[in-house]
Amino acid sequence: MKILMTGSECTPFIKTGGLADVLGSLPQALQEQGEDVRIVLPKYEEISDEWKTEMNHLMELNVTLGWRNQYAGIETIEHNGVTVYFIDNEYYFKRSNLYGYEDEAERFVFFNRAVMEMIKELDWTPDLIHCHDWQTGLIPVFLHTHYKEHPVFQDMKTVFTIHNLKYQGIFSSEVLYDLMELDERMMSPEGLEFYGDINFMKGALNFANYITTVSETYAKEIQTPYYGENLDGVLRSKSGRLSGIVNGINIKDYDPMNDEALAFPYRSSLTKKCHNKLWLQKELGLPVRSDVPMIGIVSRLVEQKGFDLIARVIDELLDTEDIQLVVLGTGDSDYEHMFGWAQSKYPSKMSANIFFSESFSRQVYAASDLFLMPSRFEPCGIGQLIALRYLSVPIVRETGGLADTVQPYNEQTGQGNGFSFANYNAHDMLFTIRRSLELYQDKELWKPLIKNITKSLFPWKYSARQYLEVYTQAME
Repeated sequence: MKILMTGSECTPFIKTGGLADVLGSLPQALQEQGEDVRIVLPKYEEISDEWKTEMNHLMELNVTLGWRNQYAGIETIEHNGVTVYFIDNEYYFKRSNLYGYEDEAERFVFFNRAVMEMIKELDWTPDLIHCHDWQTGLIPVFLHTHYKEHPVFQDMKTVFTIHNLKYQGIFSSEVLYDLMELDERMMSPEGLEFYGDINFMKGALNFANYITTVSETYAKEIQTPYYGENLDGVLRSKSGRLSGIVNGINIKDYDPMNDEALAFPYRSSLTKKCHNKLWLQKELGLPVRSDVPMIGIVSRLVEQKGFDLIARVIDELLDTEDIQLVVLGTGDSDYEHMFGWAQSKYPSKMSANIFFSESFSRQVYAASDLFLMPSRFEPCGIGQLIALRYLSVPIVRETGGLADTVQPYNEQTGQGNGFSFANYNAHDMLFTIRRSLELYQDKELWKPLIKNITKSLFPWKYSARQYLEVYTQAME
């Protein structure tokens, strides 16, 4: 099967979040199972010169957006056996950030149209286009409207993956007429209309042949009003063509035995893992103690991730428990200041690192005994998967992908690979943290938990097989 994977970011070229990890790993996993997969991305200014110098110019196109006639250059590169195309237009993509501009609608209408125009000219025609998040949500729409009569697109199908339903691409209805060249028929519940505006993601949900999201639990949650972000009705109507597939991680890349960022490589030895904790304690100026449990947090500091729960009990937690809490990330200023305040009050227990570094994040995973993710909602989550790989026991709220990948540990049966709580409640979270700390002190109970974690692998090959089943259904 020929599959074109399209999204707005992809490792190792450009990344702001988990979407990039998916596009960086899933195509390769599909290739390894015999499929012919290619990727198309915007050519952003922030892509490093190292990659830009390797790109080869393939072709030039004209892309129509209403009355505008825009240039699109197509650059290409081969990476790990996968062909990657880049849509080049300096007016739209030569900017200091990937997202957040006043002309966001125009930028991604252009990208979607450029992808379709590129497909017309390639000597390779995909059987299926796999679109990721709202930035590619118009491709299923355009396939149904502008391109449905073109012979290249006659049998082509689309799969659309929701990575986070909260971000939908909602814009003024003027975009429909001014940029997309669509008429008022699309201003309907069966089209793109959304409370008087237009919604790129809704268009994808209405016109894609199949819809996926990034965990089974999240697929169920988003069909309810609480999690549905005002699209739950549409999603319920599509439930027969909606599946949840948990993301994987690249277990070769995230390998504590071969991770160059770590001071002390290890595989399953807690003694060797502890050397990383002692090293990080020294680096951060914390008391160097092997016996104190270290809780790690690597995250965007935003409400979705449950930091209002932490804010409610952080004083109580640090005041009463013999722990070290190490935080890495940036985000809302309120949460940044909260962790800074906690560090000033509890300098021997708290380390607030308000920045992001990939190598430092791996050092936190390797050093921490426990990893906290109390998310309000979490479509899949990658932090808990990396934590499991680095033998850091996750403490999570039972939502989305966290519920699908972390099973609460039962000391009576010896089953489970972490700790979890169901209610979005600060003291339920605190109770669960305290329970994990109690078990941490009992090494006879802790050892079987760690043994379970060593078996909790989430390589992409398993997810890739499920995507192949979805592609088969989409092609029917």
